[in-house]
Amino acid sequence: MQSTVFSLLLLLLLAHLAGDFLLQCKAWVHSKQRLGYRSPAVYLHAGVHGLLALSVLLTGQLTFATAVLAALTIALSHLMIDILKSYTPKQVRYFLIDQALHLGVILLVWSWLIHPWPLPLIGHWLLRPEPLAILLTYVLITRPLSILIALVMQRWSAQVDNRGTLADAGARIGILERFLVLTFVLSGEFTPIGFLLAAKSVLRFGDLREDRDRKLTEYVLLGTMLSFALTLLLGLALRYVLQTL
Repeated sequence: MQSTVFSLLLLLLLAHLAGDFLLQCKAWVHSKQRLGYRSPAVYLHAGVHGLLALSVLLTGQLTFATAVLAALTIALSHLMIDILKSYTPKQVRYFLIDQALHLGVILLVWSWLIHPWPLPLIGHWLLRPEPLAILLTYVLITRPLSILIALVMQRWSAQVDNRGTLADAGARIGILERFLVLTFVLSGEFTPIGFLLAAKSVLRFGDLREDRDRKLTEYVLLGTMLSFALTLLLGLALRYVLQTL
C-alpha cells in the first residue's frame, strides 16, 4: 500500500515535469511572457497539466469525481501561478519560486488524496531534532560561513587584484563547494572531497606556475582550504550529533 501511495506522488511529479519542460514549446513560453493572462498559451498549458494529472490519477484507486477534482485543482493552480510568473523577470529566484509553488500544490493534492492524512506525520518528522540539525547546518554553510570567511580573509583582500573576475562568483562557488563537501561528509563518502580539492588546487596552481597572479592564486587557495576545513569540521560535528540523538 505504501509503495502505491508514493508511486502516485512520483507519477504526479513526472507528469508535472513532462508538462512543464517536455510538452511546452518555446512559442508558448514567449507568448506567456509577452501577453500574460491574455495569452492563449497560458490556458493551453494549464489544460495540458490538467489532462496529464487526470491520466495519472485515473490509474489510482480513486473515483472518477475525485480524480477530476484533483486534476482541476492542479490545472487551475498552475494557471494562476503561471500568470503571476509571466509578470516577473527571467531570474533564477523566480524560476525556483515558480517550481516550488507547483511542487507545493502537488504535495497538497497528493496528501489530500491518500489516507491516513499525512501532513501531521510529515510535520512531526520535520520537527524532530535530526532534520532540524541537518537543515541548520546546511543554512550555516551558505551566507553565514561566507561572511565569516570573508572576515578572516579581509587582511589579505586589499593585496589582491580581482578586477578580472566575475562579481560574487567566488562566494557562490564557495557555497556550492561547501554544499557538496557537507553532503559527502554526511553520506560517509570522503574520497570525492579529495578529488574536489585536488581539482580546485590544480586549476589554481596552473595560474601560479605561469605566474599570472601569484597573490590572487594564493588568496583563492587559502580561502578554499579555510572553506573546506570549516565545512569538514561542521560535517563531522553534525555526524556525531546525529549518532547521539
